[in-house]
Amino acid sequence: MTSPPRLDRPGWRTWALWGVGLLAYVVSIVNRTSLSAVGVDAAVRFDADASALSMFAVIQLFVYGAMQIPVGLLLDRFGARPVIAIGMVLMAVGQLVMAFADAVGIGILARVLIGAGDAAIFPSVLRVIATWFPAQRAPLLVQMTGIIGQFGQIIAVVPLAALLHATSWSVAFGSVAGLGLLFAVLTYVIIRNRPPERRADPVDTSVDTQTGAIRVVTSSADLRQGFRESWAHPGTRLGFWSHFATPFAGTAFMLLWGFPFLTAGEGLAPATASLIMTTLVLFGIVCGPVIGALSSRHPTRRSRWLVLPVVVFQAVIWIVVIAWPGPAPVWLLVVLMFALSTGGPASMIAFDHARTFTPSHRLSTATGIVNGGGFLAALLAILFIGIAMDLQGAGTPETYSLDAFRLAFLTQVPLWVIGGIAIVIERGRTIRHVGGVLPR
Repeated sequence: MTSPPRLDRPGWRTWALWGVGLLAYVVSIVNRTSLSAVGVDAAVRFDADASALSMFAVIQLFVYGAMQIPVGLLLDRFGARPVIAIGMVLMAVGQLVMAFADAVGIGILARVLIGAGDAAIFPSVLRVIATWFPAQRAPLLVQMTGIIGQFGQIIAVVPLAALLHATSWSVAFGSVAGLGLLFAVLTYVIIRNRPPERRADPVDTSVDTQTGAIRVVTSSADLRQGFRESWAHPGTRLGFWSHFATPFAGTAFMLLWGFPFLTAGEGLAPATASLIMTTLVLFGIVCGPVIGALSSRHPTRRSRWLVLPVVVFQAVIWIVVIAWPGPAPVWLLVVLMFALSTGGPASMIAFDHARTFTPSHRLSTATGIVNGGGFLAALLAILFIGIAMDLQGAGTPETYSLDAFRLAFLTQVPLWVIGGIAIVIERGRTIRHVGGVLPR
């Protein structure tokens, strides 16, 4: 594959492009988690029970996951600049609708718009990294993007909630909408699709490892063909299953079930539960650079040394917590947060797989497929846990119990098993596909 000329030391313009994209990702995390920080206020405003409010998160997550492949196809066709700007506009419109919504249906429409816009940001930033930076820097930059982006959760929890209580619902969410419009303009003005020395219609070569045939391909390839070719490569499927198996447990815990489990199940005070959940984000910030550096130094052993051990680690610690007689001690819950925190950084390795094995003309399509894996698993985990709680007669906060939560969280185990087996299978297929030699 022919690579565009790049400097080993990117200049200030390249870092500025990544910096703007990174800030846009932080804003997208603020949008994604904005409602979770003001749940009580939302329940009062919409006059909604817990199940109705949970639909906001589930539908938003579903839209995010469903949009990954279309976003990837659009990125391969049009580049990061217009896609990331449109994503910011969609989130801004969604927050503007939320600012004046007073019914559950309108609120859900707002979250649909926010989920659709949010879906465009992270893949676009990955596209900027893959296009503008040398390959050896990419794993660490992807990890840093994921880590720094999570500070958006802190912004949503503290300043947004404070602004809402100091002013009003409309002012708070209208301000987030204004921030989104600002970054829509900023990203469109600063971000560029490719370095100046790269051709406008990039040409790549696709090599059939079975016949040795070399075929010239361009970015104008048919979108459906791009999806088929991306999924046909075992490296893309390896990335999909790696992203499927690693982050879903942490996502389900942070997005919906963690706080009820710690308070109603484990019997912790709300302040203590919030502190424990905060450690998950902090541990992720620590783990990210370490896993990113190991991924860069050992690219041929990413699945065996990093991804699979993380999957096993999460499953084992969850089973220990579930099997613990009586409420788990705080130290064990902190260990659980550490285990779940490794899922996010490990999931970033999935994008390394996509970048390593995919020609640039369909890189974002492969990235979208990979990114959809984790959110599909998170949706299934949230759904399975909820169904298990209902089947035990513990579907409302008044009926929550530790025993019900224990059985419900066991429904995550099949997802780990399926993902782990698929990783082993696709890793072998990928090695055979590239002739037994993985790229270094």
